[in-house]
Amino acid sequence: MHKLKVSIHNSQKSEYIDGTIRTIVKECCAQVLTDEKFPDDAQVDVTFVDDEKIREMNRLYRRMDKSTDVLSFPMGENGDYDRNPENGCLILGDIVISVDTACRQAEEYGHCLEREIGFLTVHSMLHLLGYDHMEEDDAKIMREKEERSLIAVGLRRETSND
Repeated sequence: MHKLKVSIHNSQKSEYIDGTIRTIVKECCAQVLTDEKFPDDAQVDVTFVDDEKIREMNRLYRRMDKSTDVLSFPMGENGDYDRNPENGCLILGDIVISVDTACRQAEEYGHCLEREIGFLTVHSMLHLLGYDHMEEDDAKIMREKEERSLIAVGLRRETSND
């Protein structure tokens, strides 16, 4: 495994982000890179926000005036990434997760917050690596990759409705 630097920032106050959640985020990032056979050292920034902040970001960057569960800001294009001169890692990008929405979705889907945060992290990591789900075939590929990574880190789907 190559070196992975995951910076986690908590910019919300509605839910305590404990060491377990931070560990899950790091494990999920690492698992996606392992599954995708990412060939180099990597860096990812993950920020936890509330619905108000993610709505503001969604409006600013995607012209969609609504909250969402996660936003991905890839820094690479076609597998080409800038390298951080301080640590030598390729800069994959930023992941922004709304904890408010993650809590609601965890309840709605009948699983724990840790599984939901793990799912959102894996989903977003795949976006940082260039995957998308706009077409049905692409969505199927992405969903299979998500489940493979989640199972590998012990976050197996708990119900059949998510």
